[in-house]
Amino acid sequence: MEQIVAELKKVVKFKETTEIGDIVLIVTETPQACLYGLVSRFERDQRKRGEWWQITLQVMTVPPQEIKWILRPEQFTGQEIFTMGGDKRFIKAVDLGPRVTPERHNRGGKSNHPKLRLVK
Repeated sequence: MEQIVAELKKVVKFKETTEIGDIVLIVTETPQACLYGLVSRFERDQRKRGEWWQITLQVMTVPPQEIKWILRPEQFTGQEIFTMGGDKRFIKAVDLGPRVTPERHNRGGKSNHPKLRLVK
């Protein structure tokens, strides 16, 4: 698992933080898989001591699946590989570059983004 994560860090641009709305890369040992998920919710887990969070993810599989994991920040920000049920896991937010918002897109001047046009 450590070697897989090291190789992924060479080809994927990751974020240092994880927030609602982020796309995360999830790597599992058994079954060996690499999936994307969308972070849809964070909620502090009051039942545990220390800083544990219930994280809700929409895993982009067919069909899409909602999963909830209880993790520490070091785990959901990719600072450590962790185990669940004896199997190693890794999760970290992917940096998809600058987000284009309507106000940034329309802020005077020309856009570098291609325009869409209707073709009949």
